[in-house]
Amino acid sequence: MTRAPKDDDVEYERAFHRAQVELVKFQKHVIKHGQKVLLIFEGRDAAGKDGTIKRIVEHLSPRETRVVALGTPSDRDRKSWYFQRYVEHLPIAGEIVLFNRSWYNRAGVERVMGFCTEQEYDEFMQTVSTFEQLLAHCGFTILKYYLDISRKEQERRLTRRRKDPLRQWKLSPIDAKATKHWDHYSEARNEMLSRTHGVFAPWIVVRADDKRAARLNVIRDVLSRCEFHGKNRHGELPDPNLVSLFDESHLKSGMIAD
Repeated sequence: MTRAPKDDDVEYERAFHRAQVELVKFQKHVIKHGQKVLLIFEGRDAAGKDGTIKRIVEHLSPRETRVVALGTPSDRDRKSWYFQRYVEHLPIAGEIVLFNRSWYNRAGVERVMGFCTEQEYDEFMQTVSTFEQLLAHCGFTILKYYLDISRKEQERRLTRRRKDPLRQWKLSPIDAKATKHWDHYSEARNEMLSRTHGVFAPWIVVRADDKRAARLNVIRDVLSRCEFHGKNRHGELPDPNLVSLFDESHLKSGMIAD
């Protein structure tokens, strides 16, 4: 027997439909004016990056939309300039590209798991803002989203992932160590946000324990930060309690999980 949708389910889907209509308008503007839009999604394992990206691209043109989720770097990648393998995936004129993890792997997973040296980490942290400033000067629109979840919620999602045969593809050796290294990831996250938040490519923090609310509010945030023809000036704004520009005070206010 099929469960009748609740009122809040219906309202959520209506709100999501309105937001996705605006996304289509935005993409038409991007294509017409040859804009280059880059959306970066970072966060702990099981933070909801896959689902958020999936809902964003759901009704966008596949010819002008790309999702980039790079695997383990090859031997050649390791010998190249660190940013080199990401550059080839940047959007061309008229494209929207979404990075499911990005060059910030070096500030997160690689840093915590020891996959890079201290020298490589320091070099990255000293140059990434300059790299992003160059991209901004070259006409790229860069929005960086950090999806933040609580320790309890991460454990719940990883447990479900292990038990659900349809989610087995999401499992990785890194997942098994995610909760064990919670504090180390927190320290790496805090340093990353503090040192790489800037005018040209600011960090936008999303409280993502509620997947549905996070997805809807990320889309609303993207729309609120971009100008495009036909934009609904009376459209819904993101909830500031769920999505906001990073601020040092977040590290102590509870906006970001300890």
